[in-house]
Amino acid sequence: MTQYKKTLKLAAISLVLVAGQVWAHGNVTPQAVDTKGLDKLGEEWLESNPYREGHPQYETAVTIGASAYNQNCAACHGLDGISGGINPDLRYLETGDYGDEWYKERVVNGAVRDGRVYMPKMADFLSQEALWAIRAWLETVAIEQ
Repeated sequence: MTQYKKTLKLAAISLVLVAGQVWAHGNVTPQAVDTKGLDKLGEEWLESNPYREGHPQYETAVTIGASAYNQNCAACHGLDGISGGINPDLRYLETGDYGDEWYKERVVNGAVRDGRVYMPKMADFLSQEALWAIRAWLETVAIEQ
């Protein structure tokens, strides 16, 4: 086999693998999250995570958040928050109120660039309780920068 054919074959295989990776991050049907055990937060979004460490329902929130993340976020952001490089690695999201501000903005408004939806408005699918529980869990896997 000539060098040209080998290069062409390698390029074709690489293209198939990359296409599979990109399509793997396609549409994900949001899964319901059972938030039993967490206080109801209402319709208006809070500015910061009410379930942060020290809250009486913190452990419950972390447990719910871990499950909710795996069902609704891991397909794009990776298991345990470890991104494969296509979407942000959520372990590096700043903890505390500043990180809450960015998180809230993203889950409420999603992300659209050049008309393409990079992240859906998750608040359209999941409750505030479920999304703050996910945030509580994310802080347990956070990596200080």
